[in-house]
Amino acid sequence: MRSGNFRLIAGLGNPGSKFTRTRHNIGFMALERIAKKESVEFNLHKKLFGHVANIGIGANRQILLMPNTFMNESGKSINATINWFGIEINQVLVLVDDMDLPLGKVRLREKGGSGGHNGLKDIIQQLGTQDFCRLRIGIGSPSSEILHRKEKTISHVLGKFNKEESLIVEEMIIKIIKGLELIKNLGLKKGTTFLNSKEEI
Repeated sequence: MRSGNFRLIAGLGNPGSKFTRTRHNIGFMALERIAKKESVEFNLHKKLFGHVANIGIGANRQILLMPNTFMNESGKSINATINWFGIEINQVLVLVDDMDLPLGKVRLREKGGSGGHNGLKDIIQQLGTQDFCRLRIGIGSPSSEILHRKEKTISHVLGKFNKEESLIVEEMIIKIIKGLELIKNLGLKKGTTFLNSKEEI
């Protein structure tokens, strides 16, 4: 089990106002809330192809990253950031939307394949490994039928959360923030147990 000393937390999404609050951008949404809680702001870092916010200073600094590339090129920004700051793979956490999890559920995994997610696929290709932590954030599936799901995937992930769904999203983000605090203070095992459980806020 890793220590959970995440020096880089990267949220996945697509840049631009038309993608704001879409299901594919829930990684961005979570990072923005973390930044707000920590009273830090994102600034564009052109050499890292993304928006960066810093929590803390020196050896304790934690970097929040929102790639300014589109989803299927997320690895370009994450790889550049890792190299720029000299970050180890085991210090990276990626926040990513997941259709295989129902809305309201989150799962922390220490490694794994892309699961068909283009953002994760590019990160794995760019880093040359799949041994990085990822927090899968459930957005639900458009259909339980495989064929119908495939037809509706793009419109689903690029669709915006409705009012009822937004309330569930808010609960998920609160849980994510609490889970990350547990990881920071008590270690990865404690935080993972909380995030992967059915425990309520």
